[in-house]
Amino acid sequence: MIKIKYADNYIKRLIGLMFKKDIDYGLVFIIKYGSSIHTCFMRFNIDVYFLDENKIIFDKITLKPWKFYKPSKKAKYIIETKENSLNLKKGDKINFI
Repeated sequence: MIKIKYADNYIKRLIGLMFKKDIDYGLVFIIKYGSSIHTCFMRFNIDVYFLDENKIIFDKITLKPWKFYKPSKKAKYIIETKENSLNLKKGDKINFI
């Protein structure tokens, strides 16, 4: 289990994990529009989990800095963590408030 922080305003969503040297938490985005992400200006690899409206993981990818990714369908939630911080897979249901 890890701590969770929310990207719950425009600035937090805009900056995300950019420029961070290290993290010990997961960052949750509640998505209203597109689900594509990028790792520009990031300094470490991240695991990205794409969840549907029921908080079930439908896609997971590990990205290196300076990469772009768009899941096969629109996500309701996205969780970004440092690579290998969580042991989750497609089909897992996540509980967070």
